[in-house]
Amino acid sequence: MSRSFLTVSLLFSFALSQAQWIRRDSTVFGIRNGIVVGFWPGAIEGLKESSNGGPRGLLRIGYNYGGVTYHINYIAVEPVVNGKMEFSEISPSVVDGKWGKFMWLKDSVISSEVLSVYVHMEKFANGSHPYLKLSIHKSRPEELCIEVFHHPDSAPMERCGITATMGNYSRLRKLYLKDTVINSRELYAGYDGIDFIEKAPYDIKEGDSCLVLATPDESFAELAAWPQEPAYLARWNWRYRPFYMLTQYWRKDKTVPSLQVRVNGRAKYWSGGNRDPQQYIAIPGGPSFENFELREKYVPGQKVYFGLRLLR
Repeated sequence: MSRSFLTVSLLFSFALSQAQWIRRDSTVFGIRNGIVVGFWPGAIEGLKESSNGGPRGLLRIGYNYGGVTYHINYIAVEPVVNGKMEFSEISPSVVDGKWGKFMWLKDSVISSEVLSVYVHMEKFANGSHPYLKLSIHKSRPEELCIEVFHHPDSAPMERCGITATMGNYSRLRKLYLKDTVINSRELYAGYDGIDFIEKAPYDIKEGDSCLVLATPDESFAELAAWPQEPAYLARWNWRYRPFYMLTQYWRKDKTVPSLQVRVNGRAKYWSGGNRDPQQYIAIPGGPSFENFELREKYVPGQKVYFGLRLLR
C-alpha cells in the first residue's frame, strides 16, 4: 500500500468519524441524526427481503435518528423544455424502455464539515440533460442542499423542477406559507378520485429568503394507526413507520421574481398508474398533499434546500 493511498484513507476515515457521515457503497449517503439520501437499486429502509427501495429515477429521502433510518419521501427531477415537462420516475429509459431514468453518483467530496456528491442522469426525451450537486453540511444535518446544472448537450430548460413526491406517506395536510396556513382537507374537500388534484400555485413575494413548511394535522397516534382491513393489510408499506413526526420544508437563501410554491393532492394512495379504482385505498382521514415544491425559472447553479425536522 502506498503512503499517499494510506494518507487519503486515514483522512477519509477521520472525516467520517468527525461528522458521523453515513456512506454505503454507491447507493446511500447521509449523516447520523439527520437526512439520508439513497439511489436505486439500493434501499435506505429494509421493508421486505430484496427490497430496492421503490421506483427508479428518484432520490430516496430518509431520516436517521438514534442509528435507525426510515424512508420518508422521494425527490423527482422534472425538466421543462418548450412547455413540455418530463418526470424522472416515469420517463422511459433509453437503456431498457422501462419507467425511470437511471441516476448515478460521481465525484464525491467529503470533509469533516461537508459531504457533497454529483448526481448524473440520462438525457430526457425533451432534450434536457440536467445534473445535480447534493450537499449536507454538518452544521445543518437535517437539510439537503440541491444545486441544479446542465450538460453542454442539453436543450434550454425553462424550468427544472425538484419536487418532493410522496407527502401522503406522512399525510402532510398543513402547508405553512408566510402569512397563512392551508389545510388539504379543506382545499380538496369533496374530492375522492384516484388521480392527482391540483389548484393554482402560490406566488412568493420577493425578499431576502423563503421558507415553506408542510406537516401532518393529526396526532402521532392517529398518524401511526392503520385500518385493520384486508385491503389495507395488503398494502402495509403505506403505513407510517417512524416513531416520531417530522416537518418537511423547502428553503431558499434569496427569492426570485418567478418563485412559486406548488402542491398537489391525492385522496387515494398511488397504485402504480393502475386505472382500476378497486386497486386503490383511501388515505385515512382524507386528502393530503402529495407533490410539494418550490418552482422558479431555470438558472444554472440555482440552489434550494429540502429539510426534515423533528416535530415536537
